[in-house]
Amino acid sequence: MLRRSVLTLPALILPVAARAQDLGSAARPVRVGVTQGVHAQTFEKVREVLAREGFATRGIEFGDFIQPNAALAAGDLDANAYQHLPFLEAQRASRGYDFVPIGRTVLTLMGVFSRRHRSLDALPAGARIAIPNDPTNGGRALLLLAEAGAFRLRPGVDHRATVADIAENPKRIRIVELEAASIVRALDDVDAAAITGNFAVPAGLNPLRDALARETERSVYTVLVVVRRRDAQAPWARRLAEGYAHPEVRAFVQETFGGAVMPGA
Repeated sequence: MLRRSVLTLPALILPVAARAQDLGSAARPVRVGVTQGVHAQTFEKVREVLAREGFATRGIEFGDFIQPNAALAAGDLDANAYQHLPFLEAQRASRGYDFVPIGRTVLTLMGVFSRRHRSLDALPAGARIAIPNDPTNGGRALLLLAEAGAFRLRPGVDHRATVADIAENPKRIRIVELEAASIVRALDDVDAAAITGNFAVPAGLNPLRDALARETERSVYTVLVVVRRRDAQAPWARRLAEGYAHPEVRAFVQETFGGAVMPGA
């Protein structure tokens, strides 16, 4: 479901001609799609920093992982900032999007959480573990669970792993695939769940403090600023990417999320 942010946009202080050069054919804010929570919060800080430089942006929030790319392809967005490279590659392959990354935003650590058990070793036979149902984050969760000893995957698999790649499962763990945004709400109904930081942190779950297992830093999962290929060299695209790399934005991420989300720019 799409939820449009209600933002008060500062008036641009640049001349109209300069605005047109920076923002494209129309002198309007750059429209950036983000998912709710961490990415929306981070973007708001970027918007604030860029506004002081006379560069206007507008955030549009989404409640799932599919619509921000669909909106970018349709021209309803100029950029989005919510997906890592494996997800982008899967979307380009399956949907034919001609998108490219132009910058980095944050790395949201994935953790395995439980309200019933204190460790993965304590999981009973037949335990149910929820993971994201999108191919890349699902594979990411399976890798994390395998590394933590919940089961073994067949040799050589990567972030594209599926449930079919589980080779040894002595506890007969059952994998429940759910939409990523809904897994936090399902945590009481399963034995454990793999949740990315952008959904865990708003729910009061910190991967550094609360997770039974968590990722270490992996640049392949750093979230990207993504645009249509034809816009990759546009001045406004460069300025948007620079906003995410701004020291004030990096400091905001470090201070706000307590290490559960890391600056990626």
